[in-house]
Amino acid sequence: GGRRLGGRPKALLTHRGRPLVEHAVAVLRAAGCTRVHVVLGARSGDVRERARLAGCVLVDNPGWEEGMGSSLRAGLDSLAGSGARAALVCLVDQPGIGARAAGRVRAAFKDDTSLAAAAYDGVRGHPVLFGAAHWAGIAASATGDRGARAYLKEHAAEITLVECGDVAQPYDIDTEADLARLE
Repeated sequence: GGRRLGGRPKALLTHRGRPLVEHAVAVLRAAGCTRVHVVLGARSGDVRERARLAGCVLVDNPGWEEGMGSSLRAGLDSLAGSGARAALVCLVDQPGIGARAAGRVRAAFKDDTSLAAAAYDGVRGHPVLFGAAHWAGIAASATGDRGARAYLKEHAAEITLVECGDVAQPYDIDTEADLARLE
């Protein structure tokens, strides 16, 4: 909802001449993702109208105000029956994470039990790859603004950390001051 940004939805903030949501989709595609599901929350109608998201599966999350957990659940639910074996999850408000980092994490996929995450100086961050065998457990634990944090903490020994600090900057666009990071 962009509450700390004067009510401007993050998906529509401009970065390099296009909305952040388009940037995130381009990152995933450049990293080799052929199917991209975009979870829409606040002002989803405006995002659909203004952003070029052709070829993406658009998933409405009417419970977006509950936090990131509801968006993660909506995205994972949208993959049911798709034949996907893993989901590479990127956040729209992290434009410093590009295709090289996403591609590295994607390359960590081995099978349906894979769990991988970008690391920055050894600290787990985004993007995160969830093998399909983990989706039900992640969805069950994803609440509020914690997303998959509790599940990942519980399964920390199973996570392949992929160092990305040399190719990405994991900052968030959360406040007015952060807008200076957008190009």
